[in-house]
Amino acid sequence: MSSQADLADRYGAPSPRRRLLLTVVVAAVAAALLGWLAWAAWFHSNPGAKSGQVGYEVVDDHTVTMVLDVVLDDAEEADCLVRAFSEDKATVGELAFTAVDGRQEVTVRTERRATSVENLGCRVEGQARRR
Repeated sequence: MSSQADLADRYGAPSPRRRLLLTVVVAAVAAALLGWLAWAAWFHSNPGAKSGQVGYEVVDDHTVTMVLDVVLDDAEEADCLVRAFSEDKATVGELAFTAVDGRQEVTVRTERRATSVENLGCRVEGQARRR
């Protein structure tokens, strides 16, 4: 007698129905998780607002202008945020503004001379992160 037969005689063989039920349950859970993963990837890769920095210019010790492109899907306007930094990486100016679809030029007032400007992104209602 084989060892498998001895184990089956001693402990009983697994029921074919139980194995089928377990396979169906695992397949259903895997399908649900894959469906959720596909939805989450699609949802987060298609935001309602996207923006990109085109360029900036330091005008004087208290002014910086920045040009950015804003792309809106199914929205008329978005809330955007731009931040200016000094040579020592301190924030010296910040501007929150409402943007429309297309190229935008904004002016940021600074407390001292800025050396760089960062586009923190735009978002529409219901969008968690700025893009």
